[in-house]
Amino acid sequence: MATATQPVSVSKWTFWTGHIASGLVGLFMLFDGVMKLIKQSFAVDATVKLGYPESVIVGLGIVLTAITVLYLIPRTAVLGAILLTGYLGGAVASHLRAGDEVFTIVFALVFGALVWGGLWLRDERVRNLVPLRQC
Repeated sequence: MATATQPVSVSKWTFWTGHIASGLVGLFMLFDGVMKLIKQSFAVDATVKLGYPESVIVGLGIVLTAITVLYLIPRTAVLGAILLTGYLGGAVASHLRAGDEVFTIVFALVFGALVWGGLWLRDERVRNLVPLRQC
């Protein structure tokens, strides 16, 4: 076990896989947030199709962009992951309520898993909180 003065070394594979997974999730979420901020037609159409008024789209874009930035900053990554989990849970609920196809629901669930999987691989605090044991 590492002490506070002795850093834990992780394999290159773990380091890069975690950062790549988190980076891809972050890029996608930032793209989605910015598309809502600038009210691209496909973002507006998708949000309205889910039953939300057009007036909430910019607010959703602000929230999504802000929590994604929190996720990408190492010091606030855990808070960002918690908030992204809530956001993606709302997306799942919205798609279920709208009767959307299974792919859109699974897509949000997979992104939630990638948020935490990438963070688990790149952050020792999360690995200590959720230790995976081999049986």
